[in-house]
Amino acid sequence: MLGENFGVKKVQTINRRMFIIGAAKLVVFTGIIARLFSLQITENKKYLTLSDKNRLREWRLPPIRGEFLDYFDNVIAGNLKIYQLHVIPEEVEDFKYLMVRLKEILSISDDIFKKIIKQKNKQKPWETIIVSKNLTWEQFTKVNYYLHDLVGAKPVLSVSRSYPFNENYTHVLGYVSEASEKDILNNEIIKSTHVPGLKVGKTGLEKTFENELIGTNGIQRYEVNAYGKRISQLDHTNGLNGKTIKLTIDTEIQKFCNELLKDVAGSISVMDIYTGEIVAMQSSPSFDPNLFLFGINQDDWQLIRNNPLKPLVNKTLSGLYSPGSTFKPMVALSALENKIIDKNFKVNCTGKTEMYGQTYHCWKKKGHGIVDLKSAMKQSCDTYFYEIARKLGVDRLKETSIKFGLGEKVLNETFNIEKKGLIPDTKWKKNNLGKGWVIGETLITGIGQGYTQTTPLQLCQMTAQLANGGFKIYPKIIVEEDIQTAEEIRVIMNENRKRLNKKDSGSKDTTELLGFLNKKKYETLFKSSKNINLVREAMFASTNEIRGTSYSSRIEDPKYQFAGKTGTSQVRRITEAARELDLSTSEIPYNERDHALYIAFGPYKNPRYALSIVIEHGGSGSSTAAPIAKKLFKLIIDRHELREKKSKQNNLET
Repeated sequence: MLGENFGVKKVQTINRRMFIIGAAKLVVFTGIIARLFSLQITENKKYLTLSDKNRLREWRLPPIRGEFLDYFDNVIAGNLKIYQLHVIPEEVEDFKYLMVRLKEILSISDDIFKKIIKQKNKQKPWETIIVSKNLTWEQFTKVNYYLHDLVGAKPVLSVSRSYPFNENYTHVLGYVSEASEKDILNNEIIKSTHVPGLKVGKTGLEKTFENELIGTNGIQRYEVNAYGKRISQLDHTNGLNGKTIKLTIDTEIQKFCNELLKDVAGSISVMDIYTGEIVAMQSSPSFDPNLFLFGINQDDWQLIRNNPLKPLVNKTLSGLYSPGSTFKPMVALSALENKIIDKNFKVNCTGKTEMYGQTYHCWKKKGHGIVDLKSAMKQSCDTYFYEIARKLGVDRLKETSIKFGLGEKVLNETFNIEKKGLIPDTKWKKNNLGKGWVIGETLITGIGQGYTQTTPLQLCQMTAQLANGGFKIYPKIIVEEDIQTAEEIRVIMNENRKRLNKKDSGSKDTTELLGFLNKKKYETLFKSSKNINLVREAMFASTNEIRGTSYSSRIEDPKYQFAGKTGTSQVRRITEAARELDLSTSEIPYNERDHALYIAFGPYKNPRYALSIVIEHGGSGSSTAAPIAKKLFKLIIDRHELREKKSKQNNLET
């Protein structure tokens, strides 16, 4: 009986255990079936994508940068095919051995070798390391010869920036160099297109138009094995090239400006007096931007950085100079506009002016005698301009100067390095120096000294607006679409003049008056066009009549004849002892010499171009700067017809 009960219990236990095991098997089997269903049906796309990610790899290619063209469609910043050596660490069996062999073959320096090793440790194993950014043909062939022993090294044909005119456009275009961490963080477009070795604009127009120039990445897709090694290329998508930007500059004139400024520190600006197009804009000395493309070496960098003439400074836009006597046309115009003087106003110049115990000297010791506006401008008589500045006052002088573009940026935000300069008035001194204005400061302001600071490009714009009859223009360095021609602009200017005359005569034509008030473009900057003409005639006398300060630089041929005004800007106070010594420029230490300036426009009978020239520590404007203008105007006028022809062609194309 006991045996039977024991047997029954044993069977029940076995059955219970078999049931539990069977149920467990069923649960596990159901779970497996459910998971397989999930993997193969429900999450099929997810794991297919992950599988493809393991099997396929994308490589972004460097974008192809847009080009810069000059006015005549010459490439002034383009792209050059170069040879490079790339290494992808994950494809290299023995990275250390490979790098040692490449160091021997290419004569890689220890510093560069250490940088490559450091870069390899920083980036992902499938990202490209550029071992050499610009192989010579000899190096390229040498690497290919030993390629069987350089597993993982890839000699490739790539694209890099090229500046075919070397130093001629450096201060306009700037230069590109490898993107820094700061560049990547501060610019989303650079961040999204960044690949190792990407070059971006560092200065000039290259930096200003970075987002338009940079282009988009090309894409290469490869199939890789389990170790990440490329098996085959599956796809290649070309990126979009960056935008091509056309400048208003004439390369031939730009190159000639560079020659004229050879071995001196200074600036030349040339501008169309109607369209505002900048024909040339050269700052000297310059440097070759190609040196920065693959990393400038220490020797070249030290030569540039330590040059006392400061080639890194764009003197046209960032250089601030007292305008000296080139400011006198503005002083004369302001006095005429405010009816302080007329053309017959005379002053007796004895060589100096005494006021409140201070002596203010004219540049001519014995004086000029009795002078009127024309003869004072012609001979650059300081005493005359002391007197009219005293009668005018600095506040009214500032109003006129601001109208003509002084004290404001010329190209707005096109260049982030452009400076505004300074045209002082009584309020400025009180707010900034905490002192009241004194009459002596008005006198020296009248001859372009004291607190007044201008850039060479501002002086060029001021001259252009005097030359075109006193109308506001809009300087530009980029060729725009649907631009108005010089003839169309002249028509608008004449209409604005007529409206002004009607307003002054008390016309009751409300429509005309309303049109005048709304007509802001190419607006009149004068109250009376006669005043502009008087100043222009005085500038003509300064260059083309005997005793004129730039008479020796005149051109008698009406085709090239120009009007101008010399300027000499003091960089230090002249003591009585120095005045008595009367040293020549060559006898004065370089840094104590005056700056030489010149402004001009021409041809005089039918003006079209204005220019400004500044030679740092050049001494006299009449002996240093004006002769440069004489040489330059011939080329400017000779190339005018070509420019007009190209302008018409551009208009037809747009």
